Amino acid sequence: MSVIVDNFIAPPCLDEIEILWQDEHLLLINKPSGLLSLSGKNPQNLDSVHYRLVQNFPGCTLVHRLDFGTSGIMVIARNKAINAALCHQFSQRAVEKVYSALLCGHVENDEGVIDAPIAKDPALFPLMSICAVTGKPARSRYLVIERFYQTTGLPLTRVALTPETGRTHQLRIHCQQLGHPILGCDLYGGLEWPGAETTPRLMLHASGLDFVHPVSGETINARHAAPF
Repeated sequence: MSVIVDNFIAPPCLDEIEILWQDEHLLLINKPSGLLSLSGKNPQNLDSVHYRLVQNFPGCTLVHRLDFGTSGIMVIARNKAINAALCHQFSQRAVEKVYSALLCGHVENDEGVIDAPIAKDPALFPLMSICAVTGKPARSRYLVIERFYQTTGLPLTRVALTPETGRTHQLRIHCQQLGHPILGCDLYGGLEWPGAETTPRLMLHASGLDFVHPVSGETINARHAAPF
């Protein structure tokens, strides 16, 4: 039996977590790019969203995660009951998530669907793969916002991405499958386009999160514009 070893050490993240909204039950935050959602097993990867928040909000727990390089909205439960209620909404796909991204190249169609099953492959760790045999169903929608050129001459497309499922690296590998990787994505081709090599971060931001407040029953429509 092979053992997967993760040698990743996160560089220090100097950006602060922004509290967008809070009540006695939950928090809405803006996670900076370059910060882990949860602390890693390596002691050098202690700094994370959860580690920072629990200092001021004891008992808080993460309901979902964002990749290390992804910034944007996260909902944080302040007790176990709220965590269970929110996790149920996520598991039932009752939570609407929207991401803003910059894709390499000009996407031809104004909108579309990427339907490609995603599989874990220990031989490729930490990458995921598209596999019709062993992959789990994965579906993402995209909508083109604008097409433009970076000052370096690199063609880019700004899109809104809506994942209908929640697989690991789903949006990143689906955009690669589309032929237009997310700018700055070191795992799925987003640094390989001419002019993209020096991109400072993954250009993916969780810009929208809609869910039902577990206590009040109100629909929460959280929004936060991408910083790029």
